[in-house]
Amino acid sequence: MLGVQCFLSRRLEAQGSWALRFPAYRHLKFGGIIEGTRWVWREGSSSALELHAGDFYLLTDGAPYCFASDLQATPVDGLAFMEEHLQSDGVVRFNAGEGPTVGTGGRFTFDDDVSNPLLRSLPPLIHIRGDAPAARPLRATLDLLTFETEAAHLGRAAISSSLCRIVLVNILRTHLASSTPEAGWLGALADPQIRTALMLMHGYVGRPWKVADLAREVAMSRTTFAERFKNLVGQAPLEYLTSWRMLIARNALQSDKTNLATLAEQVGYESDTAFSLAFKRTFGCSPGRYRSMARLRQVSSQPNSVVLETG
Repeated sequence: MLGVQCFLSRRLEAQGSWALRFPAYRHLKFGGIIEGTRWVWREGSSSALELHAGDFYLLTDGAPYCFASDLQATPVDGLAFMEEHLQSDGVVRFNAGEGPTVGTGGRFTFDDDVSNPLLRSLPPLIHIRGDAPAARPLRATLDLLTFETEAAHLGRAAISSSLCRIVLVNILRTHLASSTPEAGWLGALADPQIRTALMLMHGYVGRPWKVADLAREVAMSRTTFAERFKNLVGQAPLEYLTSWRMLIARNALQSDKTNLATLAEQVGYESDTAFSLAFKRTFGCSPGRYRSMARLRQVSSQPNSVVLETG
């Protein structure tokens, strides 16, 4: 449903007293603790989360964050630290005393537009305990991550990307199974009937949906469906559908050359005029102008540099 790119981070094996600060990031970062204990906290937060072997976490709000073996240690530049202590086998090692801790992790980046409903629904930090009953798939995945990050294995890039996707799905699945559903898109996925309605809108975005159609598809009365949908998602069904259509259209205008009449039909509009009016109401400019501006941005943009990240 959402396009996502996955990047596996360096494995960090560290001993003694240390603390690392990492800068702001895009979208989501996750980590798993292979051995020992460490702390993680978001910059500006008044509390730190203690992580144990088998635990996973997901950072979601893009804020700078810190890792530490010792809460009294002064955080240093994490990216510089990772580069300085990177070994020939691809593992970052630091030995300054007792108490080994080993961890790895990764990063997920989505399309800026279509990922918004998911990102808005997530708490800033999700913690999955390794001993939680619903975390069984994550424990199995951590074993595979442990193997893939302990040395430079053949085919690591392809396997690592798949493992990261499995981690993301299972962190979200376990979070939903073990907590009170949040308001918003993610919480709505915990409701079977509303989840089905969302899947129908996403899978058949060009269909001329009416509230009564969606209610009938999920075996609910129109009134009950509309009320529950708005309570969980935060928008009325057709309001949400329009927002979703506009996000898909905006993404398409950035990445392909589909003509406006065809794009309008694909996202559920009978004419490119009606589509253009809806797009302008949402984003403040016509689809054609938005596409032109997107192309100019692509021409002028420079490739992003590659940096090391921690788990």
